[in-house]
Amino acid sequence: MTDIVSARVSETGKSTFAVEIETGGHRLVGDEPVETGGGGLGPSPYQLLAAALGECTVMTVRWFARQRKWPVEHVAVAVTHRKGERAGTPGKVDLFEKTVTIRGDALTSEQRERLIDVAAKCPVHRTLEGQAYIETRSSNDLS
Repeated sequence: MTDIVSARVSETGKSTFAVEIETGGHRLVGDEPVETGGGGLGPSPYQLLAAALGECTVMTVRWFARQRKWPVEHVAVAVTHRKGERAGTPGKVDLFEKTVTIRGDALTSEQRERLIDVAAKCPVHRTLEGQAYIETRSSNDLS
């Protein structure tokens, strides 16, 4: 069985780029920053993408630690994204940097090292590093 995740995104008219995002029974607002022509009413697409990577990383580390009953007290991840150059890759690429903070005084250095390895294997991380296929089609129905 394949899990299908869906989202519906529609302009709000509250700024040039403001959108309402509906997914999983939740409503969010997205927008571009004022300096790029938006109203700054919500996170930009790349901010949401960075947040998704951070969210998935925290959840994956927490899941792994719970499965092993390791004494993790708190997990936090800071993510940055920028366009830049990378050695061995032509042109500019998307560069993400994740900084993972794991609090747990009783953790061994081996457990910490394993949790950092797991942080690099969360599903969103793998999607961004892998190959995704996007099919775009037209619809006149905006309902």
